[in-house]
Amino acid sequence: MGRKTEITNLLANLPRLGAGLAYREPFRDELLQKQPEVDFVEIIGDHYLDAPPERMDELAQLGEHFTLVPHFTNLSLGSAEGIDPVYLEKIAFLIKRLNAPWWSEHIGFTRSGGVNLGHPAPLPFTREAVDVMTKNIIAARRAIATPLILENVCSPLVWPGGEMDEPAFISEVLSFGGCGMLLDVTNLLTHATNRGSTSADFLEKLPLDRVVQVHFSGGHETSGRLVESHAQPVSDAIWQLLDN
Repeated sequence: MGRKTEITNLLANLPRLGAGLAYREPFRDELLQKQPEVDFVEIIGDHYLDAPPERMDELAQLGEHFTLVPHFTNLSLGSAEGIDPVYLEKIAFLIKRLNAPWWSEHIGFTRSGGVNLGHPAPLPFTREAVDVMTKNIIAARRAIATPLILENVCSPLVWPGGEMDEPAFISEVLSFGGCGMLLDVTNLLTHATNRGSTSADFLEKLPLDRVVQVHFSGGHETSGRLVESHAQPVSDAIWQLLDN
């Protein structure tokens, strides 16, 4: 069986969960009251690593009512020095505990030279960066049997010397890493608009057959640039992209 066929079968066998919400503690009571209206809940997995008992009780309560999908932010799959084995072990334990259908991380890095950036940063769109991502993804997949999906990041930074455009880079990472995609439509629109390109063209170049989950949220405009702030209602432009 070829790699492409293997991955296609893997993604085809994932459950179709429907429409979910990203969990935020202030809305917990309302979320539980409206349980029938929510198909699944995405949690920030990092919040439950080395967490106090009350936080783990919260997680157990959510798990009684919803399918939980963990989203992580600090595995740093794009780090040339490799991934932190202690962190990897912790997230593997949490994913197994949740019996999650899949888990997600970012196409980028959060650590470099011992410095934690605090937010996923983009990689240069080069073959070397694809190789780094692939090596780290394979290490993560060996430790965690649950399928991994990867999210496109949002950043004003574009590294010079790219060997391909961003959609091609994303496609290469997903293909060689054997992963599905978490498509963040807000990130996509923000990137395209701020760089003077067309979001529809960007979307058309992506391997949409690998999309497992979609993120979208509101943002705002400042000084003529879009900012992915999660602080405003979802814009009409994002709804139009979702319709595509």
